[in-house]
Amino acid sequence: MKLKKKFLVRDILGEIVLVPVGSSDESFNGMITMNEFGKFIWDNIEKNQDEILSLILDEYEVEKSVAEKDLEEFLGCLKKANIIE
Repeated sequence: MKLKKKFLVRDILGEIVLVPVGSSDESFNGMITMNEFGKFIWDNIEKNQDEILSLILDEYEVEKSVAEKDLEEFLGCLKKANIIE
C-alpha cells in the first residue's frame, strides 16, 4: 500500500490515534482513533494486503475470514479518508 499523507501514531490518554503532520494536517481535518488491531495494521501498512493478512494470522488467534473482513474494513476507512491508495 502507498501512503498519501504523513501521520504519526500517538497514545493520547490511553487512546491510539493517527495525527496528521506537515502539509497533511492542512488537507486532513481530524484524527483517526484505532485499537491495537488497527495499530498492528498501520505498523505494516506499506506491505501489500496479502502480506498484512498473513502477519495478522501469525500474530492473532482469529479465523481467516474474520481477519480478512476486519482488514478490509480498516483499509476501507483509510481509503475513504484518502490516506492510502
